[in-house]
Amino acid sequence: MKQALDFLKSNKDIALATVGLDGRPMIRAFQIMKADGNTLYFATNPRKAIWQELQANPAIELLALKGNISVRVGGDVSFSVPDDLQQEIYNTNPVLQRLYPDYRSMTYFSMEIDHLDYYDLTPTPPILRHYDKESGQYQDLDPLRK
Repeated sequence: MKQALDFLKSNKDIALATVGLDGRPMIRAFQIMKADGNTLYFATNPRKAIWQELQANPAIELLALKGNISVRVGGDVSFSVPDDLQQEIYNTNPVLQRLYPDYRSMTYFSMEIDHLDYYDLTPTPPILRHYDKESGQYQDLDPLRK
């Protein structure tokens, strides 16, 4: 799983999918603000639709893609992000500082990785590795399976 987590740390721009208030999928460009172990941290404006969507249904999936490698991650968000971590996220991201006058202007959430797929099309055959939190297993799968 280290390979996938390292990829996420160096490729923080992602597509993030939520369940919209109408029950339909919603996807948007987003950024991972911090990765710590199996937990990813995010920040957003509390007036945006995504905040209401997450409160109504905390299930999300994200996709990071660069070249022939993609990492897909899913889980449920938590709204309990300690104040010192919120300050760290704000203070280490110049874009947030440019857009918001103070770290308290933002709202923060995290996701512990529930499942993860690491897919690399570079070698032949391609590599597909799957992690499942419930089993604690990180296993190689046949990328051409149906």
